[in-house]
Amino acid sequence: MFINISDSKESANKGSSSRLVHYLEKENRLDKQRETEYWFNGGAINIDPYDVMQKIDNNIAKLGKADAKFFLVNISPSQKEIAFLREQYGDDGVKDQLKSFAVRVMDAYAQNFKREGVNSHEDLLWFAKLENYRYYTHNDPEVKQGAKKRGDRKEGEQLHIQVIVSRKDATNTIKLSPMNTSRGRNEEHSKKMGQFDRVAFKQSGESLFDSLFEFDRKLKDTMAYANMQKNGSLQQRMEMDILDLEMFIPTDTVSLNGNTIRSDAIEQSHNVSNEQIQINITNDVDDEAIHGRNRHRKRQTRTNTR
Repeated sequence: MFINISDSKESANKGSSSRLVHYLEKENRLDKQRETEYWFNGGAINIDPYDVMQKIDNNIAKLGKADAKFFLVNISPSQKEIAFLREQYGDDGVKDQLKSFAVRVMDAYAQNFKREGVNSHEDLLWFAKLENYRYYTHNDPEVKQGAKKRGDRKEGEQLHIQVIVSRKDATNTIKLSPMNTSRGRNEEHSKKMGQFDRVAFKQSGESLFDSLFEFDRKLKDTMAYANMQKNGSLQQRMEMDILDLEMFIPTDTVSLNGNTIRSDAIEQSHNVSNEQIQINITNDVDDEAIHGRNRHRKRQTRTNTR
């Protein structure tokens, strides 16, 4: 599950929302054979694009010319997740389920601010649009290499949802910016400003999907695993690989170079923290065993590059 929040560079959000709304209507314009895909939110499922633009553009009390007026939230299930939903709910049901899921994601968005009076999607002004396809852009490697043209449809399952959410809450009185991550020295002042933890928000989408649909997410498909492989130390990545191996062994121990490794107090993969992965290594796994494994990997890498 990939969830991203775009700032002004992507969504040009310091002016009217008309340009973005028009862009997100592209499938309705280009594919006349397909049934019209209306905008939706937690209260309606057949909202016209003009109403979206008008309500977003009028909900800007006390915002300056240089202030962001809205944000774009991208909710993109993986191909595995979409295939799972199709199997459970059929081709027609998968869209309804994703729309219901988007409402829950916007609940999490509201709650992430930890602001009094902002507790659910009902306290936000937002509109969402389900899209069936993705398209190649000039930044894609396939386009740069000449294999695809800009504007060509991407292959595979590409169902996703785009959400325009107002900078101001539904009452047009409270400013809410997901770009505000400042903690400051004054905790009460920081809370009043509405801190937003984007990592926690992204993780909430994965956890919500798993709990709502009883999806059995494998460790290597988690956000925690991806973050650790990208940003973790060598030791942390090794520990994550060991944890992944343990998932397939019907015991609480695994073996590394003849040494027994035990994972105590490790939760299931969907509860693994984004911030830190900890395991307890017992039975004296010495540094030499670990370094030996590293040297083996380096030798193997040099052999493969010759």
